[in-house]
Amino acid sequence: MRRATLFAAIVALMAAAGSAFAQATPSGEAAVPRSFRGIELGMSMDEVKAALAADGLFAYRGDPDVSLLPRPDESLIEVAGVSFVRRAFFQFYGGRLFVMIMALNEREMDHYSVFTTLAGKYGKPDSLSPSESVWEDGATRLSVERPLAVKYIDLAVFNELKAAGSAVRSYEEILRSEFLGGF
Repeated sequence: MRRATLFAAIVALMAAAGSAFAQATPSGEAAVPRSFRGIELGMSMDEVKAALAADGLFAYRGDPDVSLLPRPDESLIEVAGVSFVRRAFFQFYGGRLFVMIMALNEREMDHYSVFTTLAGKYGKPDSLSPSESVWEDGATRLSVERPLAVKYIDLAVFNELKAAGSAVRSYEEILRSEFLGGF
């Protein structure tokens, strides 16, 4: 049996068995994660609040940590961290978590340790620059940035918001053009 066929058969067997290994990429790295310490992209605000309250890594105080953003249907939980996490930000759209940002405490954690851990688990980053390393799988974007922060982004929601923002800008450009045409 050829290697590709054997590999495909093994992956099919793992998927049928519901194995966690089925989430590995063909090169052996795990898929880009959508969660951190039980908080997962797509969770409701109440689910995230409960997870934050139960996790000693975050100094979550309840609703004082929640704020509304200037755009409609968006809200944010900003919470102080303890030890390795300096601050954390959880951004919601339509009541669902779509961005998580952990600003790490650089006295307790270093960029090299975070990068090498992620590269060991998820393979080489899809893009690499002095300011950030990015892993993407079509559904999720995971990045390590400078100053030291780790971001998780739900790409479907992010791209939807980006497209809506482009449509608004395009409409504003049309209005501007029509206005200028009136002179």
